[in-house]
Amino acid sequence: MELVYPPVVGLAKTMFRALDMRIEVDGAEHIPLEGGAVLASNHVSYLDFIFCGLAAQPAKRLVRFMAKKAVFDHRISGPLMRGMRHIPVDRDAGASSFREATTALKNGEVVGVFPEATISESFTVKGMKSGAVRLARTAKVPLIPMVVWGPHRLWTKGHKKELTKRHVPVLIKVGEPIELAKGVTPEALTAILRERLTVLLDAVQKAYPDKPAGPDDRWWLPAHMGGTAPLPEAAAV
Repeated sequence: MELVYPPVVGLAKTMFRALDMRIEVDGAEHIPLEGGAVLASNHVSYLDFIFCGLAAQPAKRLVRFMAKKAVFDHRISGPLMRGMRHIPVDRDAGASSFREATTALKNGEVVGVFPEATISESFTVKGMKSGAVRLARTAKVPLIPMVVWGPHRLWTKGHKKELTKRHVPVLIKVGEPIELAKGVTPEALTAILRERLTVLLDAVQKAYPDKPAGPDDRWWLPAHMGGTAPLPEAAAV
């Protein structure tokens, strides 16, 4: 029985309504109604997993996210993460995390992965690790790309936390599963995944209904859209 996850989802939805957040999900039909799947998302904020999980709600699926072990060690977030059966990632023991995620996938779970590993401060898709591809291939499940845009205005790396900010639009877009063709290396498939994520992210960034309120509010836009976020090269350094 799911004793923790459903109440947490319900609380999150209540908060979204209280803040009058404008959340739109496009492409939710690509998430299977049953069986394992890997959801591979971009990473722009500390809240991404909450919104990425919403994309699976139409399919009535609960996503088990892979997150750094430090989150599980925290006295408040730890019990919640364990109760929701998310998967801790210990960089010193990566094989164990991979096995746990593979088992979950083979048992029919949906596993959420952020292939960039850390938040992209440029708000573009960074270089990615091949773990999402290797998980999907090992467990023989679909690899589904998705992006989220908007939560970074509430809480992201290097900027003030504004969790009570009202009327913030959040766009979530799910793409078609990526074919994991035999004979193609994980690195080549990861490059395809990055390209797909970039196309999806470009679409939601262009469709985003809000504009900066003034020159000092351009920080949440990537440089190529006239924002003051650092260029990818500078952000990587």
